[in-house]
Amino acid sequence: MCTRVVWQDATGAVYVGRNMDYHRDTGTNLWSLPRGISRTDGVGGGLRWTARYGSVVAAAFDLMTVDGMNEAGLAGHILWLTESEYGTYDPSRPALSMAVWLQYFLDNFATVADAAAWIQETDVQVVPLGDPATGEVPAVHLALDDATGDSAIVEYLDGKVTVWHDRRYRVMTNSPTYDKQLELLSRIDGFGGSEPLPGTTLASDRFARAAYYADRLPEPGSAVEAIAGMFSVVRNAAQPFRVPDPGKPYASQTLWQTVADLTGRRYVFASTTRPNVLWVELTGLDFREGAPARTLDLLGDTGLEGGLGGNVTSRFVETEPLRFLELGS
Repeated sequence: MCTRVVWQDATGAVYVGRNMDYHRDTGTNLWSLPRGISRTDGVGGGLRWTARYGSVVAAAFDLMTVDGMNEAGLAGHILWLTESEYGTYDPSRPALSMAVWLQYFLDNFATVADAAAWIQETDVQVVPLGDPATGEVPAVHLALDDATGDSAIVEYLDGKVTVWHDRRYRVMTNSPTYDKQLELLSRIDGFGGSEPLPGTTLASDRFARAAYYADRLPEPGSAVEAIAGMFSVVRNAAQPFRVPDPGKPYASQTLWQTVADLTGRRYVFASTTRPNVLWVELTGLDFREGAPARTLDLLGDTGLEGGLGGNVTSRFVETEPLRFLELGS
């Protein structure tokens, strides 16, 4: 599931928050990935590149980038969309595996406009991959945002890509597709309709609440106040831990939340199962070409005392670069 919200003018700064909602633990660690790393498309095609920008990312199972931001202030967020249909893989066309899809944009672009233009120019495919542990094949869409406040939603429907590119597209949740989400929002009081603000965990209800409260955030007096304000909005759209309802065995719950300060280059992470909020200052990381990749082990941070918290920029540990899941692996 999940929710993503952009705050475009928090006293001259841009912040974006997201909830990661899923029916099982995503085994998430944070990674610091420098410039100069060579990557491939993960599907055996001809798309290869060298990272132009360093990034901090949250990975699922250390196999796939699902959230993160780069040193230029571009951020991206993978969310579930059941209606996603990517079409039959055509090796003659540019393509990216789902695992490296978001990372491609963080590696190569500084702005949403440039990323959106590349998608339209190349008509790039996305190739879904099965979870090697369960065989489950995710169905997802992508949100991109940048330090100018620009935003884009990227969805694959009936094998074709649609890019919703506009600063107005600040909120994203899950089903239905984005055009229908906007239609449902127009029925809510305050957005052109008369229906009251809804309160369930349905994606359309979370969409309405996130849009409503994001419009009403007070001007912050500091970065701390801005981060707290964004957390207050995504927490209002969070999903509690719960026993699934009958017939809904994969009911999601919010596992973790992030707030990215795209102006100040700060990435804030909060787990719903641990008491501490932690953050990374991208300006304090070594993204130079030739610098090592580093990781921050969040899976071992389980205690109430002595766990990770506060500024963890210096606590990343040198490691091999993140190895993305590939087609056939």
